[in-house]
Amino acid sequence: FKVKIKEVKNPKIPEVNEDLAKSLGLDGLEQLKDRVREQVQAEFDSVSRARLKRSLLDELESEHDFELPPSLVESEFDAIWKQLERDREGGRLEPEDKEKSTEELEREYRAIAERRVLLGLLLSNVGEANEVRLDQAEMNRAIQAQARRFPGQEQEVFKYYQNNPEAATQLHAPVFEDKVVDFILELAKVSEREVLRS
Repeated sequence: FKVKIKEVKNPKIPEVNEDLAKSLGLDGLEQLKDRVREQVQAEFDSVSRARLKRSLLDELESEHDFELPPSLVESEFDAIWKQLERDREGGRLEPEDKEKSTEELEREYRAIAERRVLLGLLLSNVGEANEVRLDQAEMNRAIQAQARRFPGQEQEVFKYYQNNPEAATQLHAPVFEDKVVDFILELAKVSEREVLRS
């Protein structure tokens, strides 16, 4: 039994120099380095913020336990379950979910729905009690962020949100959540520790 292995050549990787920088529309190598540095820092900041937010939400969940409105939990679970079914039909189901029974999946995703409702109610309450509000500029930035995800279709994305108040409301919720999280973090006592980058 013989296996024929086709030789794969490495693609040519361009040399990082002034010519490459200029071919990308930049002034030179220093500007390219600055852009790369800024992008790496932005990605690092984003990951750090996501971890901090997750820690805060975990802490909030562990400190609060109250009766959740069944209709909200059921509505959230239905939305999650419909997405799961679409993912299953489209072959996009998470690998760890493929091996689970329907009962296991229902149990896990119901717990996720309960967590989302609990945290949503807590954050909404904190936001209302402290008069946290979103202004139009913040909503415009959120719409711009969405539009950047669809290069060449930015105008259509803006029109979509202008003409669909329900879509704008759905966009409002995560932006409001982030603003409330920022508000809580400003009040929190944060201890810093150095993390080594690899």
